[in-house]
Amino acid sequence: MLGRLNHVAIAVPDLAAASAVYRDMLGAKLTEPQALPEHGVTVVFIDTGNTKIELLEPLGEGSPIAAFLEKNPAGGMHHLCYEVEDIIAARDRLKAAGARVLGDGNPRIGAHGKPVLFLHPKDFLGTLVELEQV
Repeated sequence: MLGRLNHVAIAVPDLAAASAVYRDMLGAKLTEPQALPEHGVTVVFIDTGNTKIELLEPLGEGSPIAAFLEKNPAGGMHHLCYEVEDIIAARDRLKAAGARVLGDGNPRIGAHGKPVLFLHPKDFLGTLVELEQV
């Protein structure tokens, strides 16, 4: 079921400043910022060749990233995203095993235009897990 690591997401309080760190200090090539109102974030992706880094900045008052940054004002690692071939089959298998799917349990379209789901961090060693169908 588990596929390759798609990305590591880092919540940041200032997307422009975080982008500058990766661009200017590490020489990374970044995507343009992309607002995702349905997820409450603005994102920038950095391709490292074998995976991606996703920088997340809150978008709007109800952003789940805003709540994360209240607890972690400097930012930090937010979630890991793994690829799966069939997100519905993965969801159903995980739920049957006792994992909790966040939200209403149905996939939403993520930043790459593909269906995604998030799994409760208490079920995965304290790490928020995103699944993305490929």
